[in-house]
Parts: sequence; C-alpha cells; structure tokens
Amino acid sequence: MKLWTSYHFPLKIYCRKKLGKRLIIDKNGNDEQERSLLSKLKQFFGAQFTSKMEGMLNDVTVAKEQQSKYEDYKRANPESNPSVVLNVQILTTGHWPSYKTVDINLPSEMVKCVGTFSQFYHSRTKHRKLNWIYSLGICNVFGMFEPKVIELIVTTYQIVTQLNLSEDDTVRVLHSLSCAKYKILNKEPSNRTISPHDVFEFNHKFTDKMKRIKVPLPPSDEKKKIMDDVNKDRRFAIDAALVRIMKSRKIMTHQNLVAECVEHLSRMFKPDNKMIKKRIEDLITREYLERDKDASAMD
Repeated sequence: MKLWTSYHFPLKIYCRKKLGKRLIIDKNGNDEQERSLLSKLKQFFGAQFTSKMEGMLNDVTVAKEQQSKYEDYKRANPESNPSVVLNVQILTTGHWPSYKTVDINLPSEMVKCVGTFSQFYHSRTKHRKLNWIYSLGICNVFGMFEPKVIELIVTTYQIVTQLNLSEDDTVRVLHSLSCAKYKILNKEPSNRTISPHDVFEFNHKFTDKMKRIKVPLPPSDEKKKIMDDVNKDRRFAIDAALVRIMKSRKIMTHQNLVAECVEHLSRMFKPDNKMIKKRIEDLITREYLERDKDASAMD
C-alpha cells in the first residue's frame, strides 16, 4: 500500500501542474475535454485524486463570469478605467499548485490595472486577500520594429523594465529574448549563454513572416524535478509489479515477465521495456529475484 500511495502522490502533482499550464498559460484546451479526462481519472484513481483539479476547472468557469462583471464595473467607473486591457483569473489557493510569487516593478499602466481590479474585487468580497502571481502573466504587446509592427505574446516578466527578479529568472527572461528563436534583443557577445557582463539592446531590425508571434520562456528546473520524481516512483511501481508477478508465477521467462509487467501497469502508465529490464537486474542484485540456473541466459 505504501508503494501505491507513494506513486500516486507525485503523479497527482504532475497532473495538476499540467492542467494548470493548459488552463492559464496555453488556454488552448477544451473545458469539456478536460472534464472528460478528469472523469476517467476519477473512475480509476478515486475522487480524492481529482477533487482539486475539478476545483481548478470550476475556478476557470467562475473567472469568465467575473471578467464580465469587471467590464461592467469599468464602464460604470470610467475615471478608473485603465488604458490597458486586463483579464484576471482568480485561483482558489487550495485547488491549484503552488506558484512562485515575487514583487516586480510593473509598468505604470499595469500598476493602474492592478489597482482598478483590486478595487472591483474588494467591492464585492471583503474578506479575501489577493496575491498577484506575475510569473503566470501573459501580455500582448506591439513591437515597433523598423520592417513592420509585430504583436508579441510574452510573459509579464518579459516586459518590465526593472525586473527585480532572482538571478535564475533574469537569465531565463534574457535568454528567451536574445538567444532563442526570436531575437527581440541583440546580445553581445552573440553566443547562447547569459553572463553578468553581457550587453543587450533592442533589435530594431527584427522581423518575421508572421504578424503575431509567441515568445516562450525556457522551462525551469521545476519541471525536471517533477519528471525525476515521477520516474522515481514509476521505478517503485515496476519493482512492486515484478515482485507480485513472480510471487504468483514462481518461474517465468524474461520475455513473459516483461510482457505481464507491461500489462499489469498499462492502466497507470506504459513502462519502457528497457526500464523493466533494468529493474529486473536491480531486483536480482538485491536478491528479490534470481535467475533459474537451469534456464538459458536472459537476453
């Protein structure tokens, strides 16, 4: 039971983070498809596994209704209406994964946006606190390049002039704007690494065949850590499946053992044959399994 619980905890975190990215950053998903997927996960893993993810989808539905009311508020209060179009999603803390929150120096236009929405929100809800997660923000800005004007879809971090970010986040932002596919900034020296003494300037001559482009940030180390945790717990799940199979079967050929292990785990994930072979070797080394000395050598 410990192996079962251990495996599903990081998987649940991974699913929540992926769902959060689709709902907030990518925004290309279909709510009905997401609910259908959650229904299947719920049938297999249980209601506790999906409860927070269902709450995330409900937050998105409520946010659409709230955005309409915010637009009504701005029309009723034209003196506080900012020049920048702002769309806000309120995330219930208990439902969503934890996201990094830092104070950054926003442009004055965005400061007014934040103030106006805060006034609207607190006029309707007195006992809740807003924590702005700027790391999830997406902005559409118009780049006035010499060849033509291009609409850029960037993160909030990529538009502020005085970032006040950590060194790691600053490196990611500068890399996305100068070293990746779209060279919005010129960098000297013109290599693909970011160093403290590099010099950056706006690339006035930048152009692209598209009129609207998305400039993504490179992935953070957090994604790698999640994948490492998932792979670690998959190894535990494979070990448990192999031991259970061998306790039941007593003797099996290597080929049949691998095939039954794949079938045993197929409803949770599709294990790689090479990983299963490594797990068999590890279990033999730790004396959980042993080779039949009368049988031919394992492939």
